[in-house]
Amino acid sequence: MKFNSLRSRRDFLRFGVSTISTLGAAAAFGEAGLLSASTQAAAPDYKALVCIFLFGGNDANNLLIPNESSADTRYGYSTYKNVRQNLALSQASLAAIHDPVSNKAFGMHPSLQPLADLYTKSSRVGLVANVGPLIKPVPLDSTGKHPNLNAVPLPVNLFSHSDQTGEWQNGVPQGGSSTGWAGRLADRIYVPGCSPASSPGGYAGFPPSIGISGNSLQLIGHCTQPTTVSTSNFGLIGMDHTAIADARMTGLQNMLSLKSGVTLIQAAQNSMTSAIEVAKIIDQASSQTPITGFPNTDLGNQLAQVANIIRMQGALGTNRQIFFCSQGGYDTHSDELKQQGQLLADLAQAMAAFDTALGALNLLPNVTTFTESEFNRTFQPNGNAGTDHAWGTHTMVMGGAVKGGQIFGKYPQLVLTGPDDSGDRGNWVPSTSVDQYGGAMAKWFGVQAQADLDYVFPNLVNFGYNSTLPIFG
Repeated sequence: MKFNSLRSRRDFLRFGVSTISTLGAAAAFGEAGLLSASTQAAAPDYKALVCIFLFGGNDANNLLIPNESSADTRYGYSTYKNVRQNLALSQASLAAIHDPVSNKAFGMHPSLQPLADLYTKSSRVGLVANVGPLIKPVPLDSTGKHPNLNAVPLPVNLFSHSDQTGEWQNGVPQGGSSTGWAGRLADRIYVPGCSPASSPGGYAGFPPSIGISGNSLQLIGHCTQPTTVSTSNFGLIGMDHTAIADARMTGLQNMLSLKSGVTLIQAAQNSMTSAIEVAKIIDQASSQTPITGFPNTDLGNQLAQVANIIRMQGALGTNRQIFFCSQGGYDTHSDELKQQGQLLADLAQAMAAFDTALGALNLLPNVTTFTESEFNRTFQPNGNAGTDHAWGTHTMVMGGAVKGGQIFGKYPQLVLTGPDDSGDRGNWVPSTSVDQYGGAMAKWFGVQAQADLDYVFPNLVNFGYNSTLPIFG
């Protein structure tokens, strides 16, 4: 944070808003608590969840490809190629993998070869087929050939970027939730009695949820609030304990202690005070040499920062952390092959480097990384060498606790207007809900009781509490 240009109260307010979005509206907690955290030993039973959100709607039909030589409508490469046309990846280029559950051959996008290696050689990557927002399972119609979309309520505003992003992040496909499922998960871990009626910021420790790519609905809880950390630095810039820096900090703290009588200004002052305390403790805990070996890309820098914060978890005094990273550019209505190929290459290289870093820290079993995207794209291309908005998508999960080397969920039949198509272009109806996907993460993270799962995923009851994916061993 830069403090050398705060010349007026207006400058302070403008800076305060920037600070809140940059370092996060951290839950209020005392300085004594922060300072004591820096002296704690490594947290026992440490676990972290790292979400990578692929903004724009990743075309997962080219992430996971059927690779059988037959013309099977679910597993045959020829079925895929006939519909994908100019967007079909060549069979020879695929990063070949095998699914032991279906005993079928698949391929991953060639740009994902580093992750295919982790899938095949070390079983630290698994794939989840056809997952997306659902309120209830969608049955087939009386002919058994088409989904009966009128039989159950459907998520709000399917195919909308903003609505589907929100539903993936808040776990409430009916819409309208101001909290995210990961934030509610943090509530249940750190404030067991938390409820929607609780006061915001009811947790007084170091924020358990950290946004690396900015603010995220997914991390907001009722009692726990996230913070955010920049990829470029930790802590306070311009506060190097020189005389002028100390005078600058004194002036800032004096401004923060003023009672304005204006609610908005007072809230900004309180939030900024908390943000400064977050920066202080991170400064105290980050004296080690930063972890290197990550690609110099936006996502590479984000995951490098996550690795550095995870290394400090003992000093930060928390045994559960949730991180939110993101990568944009997946809204590929045209020129998809080139654009997506580069994005997935950046994704694979960053994730593989993160896996290597966790190995060096001896924390592979303690950290689970997973992808999300607001929706898949149409299986049938459009007329611009691209695709349009669809529904059920395929995701990836990585970690030492993951039962990798297999595909979870049910891969769709690649038939236009078929039993998995909600329209006529390959808009797959999810066979696995976000609740079942995220619920597996929640159980691994430590939330098992039915009442707690209801709090985190209100719709999981519609699928059965035992229907969460068996991602973990």
